[in-house]
Amino acid sequence: MRILVTNDDGINSLGLRALVKGLQDLGEITVVAPDREQSGVGASFTLHQPVRLKKIHSRGIKKYTVNGTPGDAVIIALNHISKDTPFDCIVSGINQGTNLGTDVFLSGTVGAAMHGHLRGIPSIAISMPLRKRLKWATAAAVARKLVSEINSQKENYASVLLNVTVPNVPLEKLEGVDITNLRPSSSQLEITSGNDGRSDYYWISVKRPKKEKVQEGTDLSSLQSKRVSITPLSTDITDYSLMDRLESLRQATNSLLGAKI
Repeated sequence: MRILVTNDDGINSLGLRALVKGLQDLGEITVVAPDREQSGVGASFTLHQPVRLKKIHSRGIKKYTVNGTPGDAVIIALNHISKDTPFDCIVSGINQGTNLGTDVFLSGTVGAAMHGHLRGIPSIAISMPLRKRLKWATAAAVARKLVSEINSQKENYASVLLNVTVPNVPLEKLEGVDITNLRPSSSQLEITSGNDGRSDYYWISVKRPKKEKVQEGTDLSSLQSKRVSITPLSTDITDYSLMDRLESLRQATNSLLGAKI
């Protein structure tokens, strides 16, 4: 089995090390990750400047860094490092900080996995809550079990894209595993301003709501119940429920045909 491991927290993150350790004897592991933290970049990739690749000496695994986004890391891994020998699975994480609800659109962890999914490769994004002391081994064990199962049923899980959230508890204290949908809300962005004597500047940061109504069946509900959340994702974000209601807009725009400006 050939596994690509990446993340958005950077090549030196504890979550990446724990993930590699948890997967190490399942097959051939290749690590390609950003050389620094790239949280919040989504599935973005670099077009207007070169991306530099550096090989790192590491016993037993192939390990590289890129000076770009998680998306860059996966693109280079698929199109250059492993061009002739495709990966069987891609695992992104373990992210320090949960990717819940519509925050998945912003997550570099999920964005990296999405690039694998778009190439038809089963891909998993895995995260834990933001805490000082994380039970990395719990999430690593969950990732290992998922990768093993996906590999044993390749036809059933071809090109699957999963967002997995693991509570910060020892493995023996997990209360269960749920297949969930994304919570309907997302984190809010806030701005802090200042002036350094030359100009005004602004810090954009994430503000998570302290209280919100938790809906049953969501990723957040499972996390709060000390249960693993597995959410299947799709890149088709078409709102089919609106298509019939847009007929008047289609007709209004259609009236422009043949008009002169």
